[in-house]
Amino acid sequence: MTGPTGLVVLTDRRAVRRPLVEVVADAVAGGARWVVLREKDLPRAERAALACDLRAVLEPVGGTLVVAGPDPLGGSAVHLPAAGPYPPPRRGLVGRSCHDEAELGRLTVEDYAVLSPVYPTSTKPGYGPPLRPARLAALIRISPVPVLALGGIETAEQVRECVTAGAAGVVVLGAIMRAESPRAAAAALQGAFDRAAVGLACDGPAPTGGSPDLGPDACTRADPIALSGGRT
Repeated sequence: MTGPTGLVVLTDRRAVRRPLVEVVADAVAGGARWVVLREKDLPRAERAALACDLRAVLEPVGGTLVVAGPDPLGGSAVHLPAAGPYPPPRRGLVGRSCHDEAELGRLTVEDYAVLSPVYPTSTKPGYGPPLRPARLAALIRISPVPVLALGGIETAEQVRECVTAGAAGVVVLGAIMRAESPRAAAAALQGAFDRAAVGLACDGPAPTGGSPDLGPDACTRADPIALSGGRT
């Protein structure tokens, strides 16, 4: 299973204006194809039912649900915290949260890592000062796996900075969950990723472990649908 790229939506049912499944469906309509289900405080049965509902939204468009924690809730993709477990359970797709060089150095068989916080954010307290794009780029260069950027990403310019740093994707919570129109917010952020990825392909190679290879004709093609895996 190929790891996440582009816009990755991180759920928070406490931040939404409408039912969570409706918000995610709007984001998917706007172009999101990856969703990470948190909501770890829910009883397992409720969380599993929510996972089923979200997969029903994602599967018709070829999207993927990643479940935070070691229990995939009937799926095959999980995202684990920096604290463990180590080694990770072998699933179809395994991601890991990281915050510094030491945590990147503990990666073994994970398929991707999420580095945070890149920008100031109230949803990632206790992890020290934000990395900022320069530090993000330095960590991506030493990462053994592709890296997604997380934390305070709300604007097209921030998406561009993360892609330029080498991020394979951007993980977004507040800008989608709290948006008046999650569809418009997702379209804007995914569009920013697509444009930045094309620009990076034209300007030169990405840092090791970073942005996806768009192929030698990416500059002449510059087709957002091609970049987004067939989204329309």
